[in-house]
Amino acid sequence: MEPVRWGILSTAKIGRTRVVPGLMKSPLCQVVAVASRSETVARAMADDFGIPRAYGTYKALLADPEIDAVYNPLPNHLHVPMTLAAAKAGKHVLCEKPIAITAAEAEQLTEAASRVLVAEAFMVRHHPQWQRARQFIQAGEIGEPRFMQVAFSYFNADPSNIRNKPDIGGGGLLDIGCYAVVAGRYFFEAEPVRAIALVDRDIAFGVDRTASAILDFGGGRQLTFTVSTQAAPHQRVQVIGTKGRIEIAVPFTAPADKQARIFVDDGSAHGGASARIVELPLVDQYQLQGEAFCRAIRGVDPLPYGLEDAIQNMRILDALQRSEASAAWEGIR
Repeated sequence: MEPVRWGILSTAKIGRTRVVPGLMKSPLCQVVAVASRSETVARAMADDFGIPRAYGTYKALLADPEIDAVYNPLPNHLHVPMTLAAAKAGKHVLCEKPIAITAAEAEQLTEAASRVLVAEAFMVRHHPQWQRARQFIQAGEIGEPRFMQVAFSYFNADPSNIRNKPDIGGGGLLDIGCYAVVAGRYFFEAEPVRAIALVDRDIAFGVDRTASAILDFGGGRQLTFTVSTQAAPHQRVQVIGTKGRIEIAVPFTAPADKQARIFVDDGSAHGGASARIVELPLVDQYQLQGEAFCRAIRGVDPLPYGLEDAIQNMRILDALQRSEASAAWEGIR
């Protein structure tokens, strides 16, 4: 198929270190332009990656007629405005997670998504370790799924970092809690009906630095998770059923140069001694994400997760935000 020509909105770290290298590995993708608020900064990144064109404004990149799709890794409060601007310019948009700050804001993208493809960049769902784990669950390897445990943390106390600025969508729930919600929806293959949260906020920054939650998926299925932006780096996904459990060792930031591993355990010995290890081939989940978006643009395969999926994820995050204020269960609406 004809490669899709990409423009990158900003020189954000996630784009430089993960997404752009992933896109450039694929014959389906051509990264042809990058934009920054500074042309000098944009040119530096373009030179580093061999990208042909560099723009000193986002508007200039969006006006480029040779660009088919854009990747939007701007700060959270700019996800919707710049996605709307890109759609108006006729560009398809892969937007970094979370797609918005609230579900109501995300719904502003509905009309645009009727004209161009708009998707949220949850690369994890394209990784074979997630797909294989779900296949094990579907095949009854762990019996009936009963509960999930998700943990995700890193340490960031930099006051200048966008994740520590509440007025532009900072905080752990939006940054990494969204991954826990996606994990629950993906592995249970269902939607939660209610949620409750316990949140600790940084006194100086005002953002949520540690948040724990319970999501009720009905039928006795429960997801519990804790995410933190001020704790030792750690991540884990476990799905526990009536006959066993599945654990993904590095579920969210799986490196492209190391084999991913899944642990499938029947529970016959404590401490994971009865777990068998399933190794997956080397892949770059960002490359796979980009290729899936390209195939959808060219009409080869449908977009696996579109705007409505992203809005639903925001509805759940909204419920958790309401629960912090109410100190009670909140329905998903």
